[in-house]
Amino acid sequence: MFKALLVEKDAEGKTHAAVQMLEDDRLPAADVTVAVEYSTLNYKDGLCIGPGGGLVRTYPHVPGIDFAGTVETSDDPRYKAGDKVVLTGWRVGEAHWGGYATRARVKADWLVPLPKGLTTRQTMAVGTAGLTAMLAIMDLEDHGLTPEKGEVLVTGAAGGVGSIATAILAKLGYRVAAVTGRPESEAYLRDLGAGRIVPRADLAETVKRPLESETWAGCVDAVGGAMLARVLGQMQYRASVAAVGLAGGSALPATVIPFLLRGVKLLGIDSVLRPYEDRIRAWDRIATDLPLDKLEAMIRPATLADLPELGGAILKGEVQGRVVVDVNA
Repeated sequence: MFKALLVEKDAEGKTHAAVQMLEDDRLPAADVTVAVEYSTLNYKDGLCIGPGGGLVRTYPHVPGIDFAGTVETSDDPRYKAGDKVVLTGWRVGEAHWGGYATRARVKADWLVPLPKGLTTRQTMAVGTAGLTAMLAIMDLEDHGLTPEKGEVLVTGAAGGVGSIATAILAKLGYRVAAVTGRPESEAYLRDLGAGRIVPRADLAETVKRPLESETWAGCVDAVGGAMLARVLGQMQYRASVAAVGLAGGSALPATVIPFLLRGVKLLGIDSVLRPYEDRIRAWDRIATDLPLDKLEAMIRPATLADLPELGGAILKGEVQGRVVVDVNA
């Protein structure tokens, strides 16, 4: 038997999530069985716990797009019983049963070894959000961003991706401007290393002018929508924006002028299907470039029973930092 947060759909199409004990034979067929120790909460998890957001294919379903734990059994030579492993992405927790359980069964291709210098709890404080933040920073650096270029903007800065991006950028020596719509988050963001707080209202609306003053040397954008359109017109010549989310909407009410006249680059950041080599490189960078004391300050502990409420809260933008779920608690 194993414990899991099971989401079921009734005859009227409404979903209901509750912690249940399940038989092991309900686990999906795959190469590796993992005793899960910790999981975390992302925006996608909020969708999968609740209405599904079009991500969940079949019910009943166990969400949880991230987990870390210890291999129990493996049919793949790359992993053996006792190995510590981490999983993020690959549509686990969406199309495949995920990490909101004390046991998970997944393909070996989806796993990476626990990064050196990090515990399973710390990797889930990072999770998909932190991995995405690191991938975004790496792409910005690959396209020429250096601390000498100027301020880097982080939108949705109090959320999971934004919090970790802010902390990493600050440690790397960048001047960080953090966008938030929550005044109560200012002290939290400054503790992470933000040098300037930008009220969300300052960037929430598009303007008629396609170009404004050249302000930002780079941007990690977790919001999308009108804010991303506005930011594109404020980027420095040949600067880049790494787009990682759509909390503000998927539509982009922008013009091509920033791309044509300033050579601005819009970089799409995907973490779901990222190749193994990229994941290892990013996790290695996280282990060295993310200050672990700052990571600890982001953590909000939770249990499986807390997730239905927290899932709704993250969809409303009410979760600050990183939720770390002790699935055995």
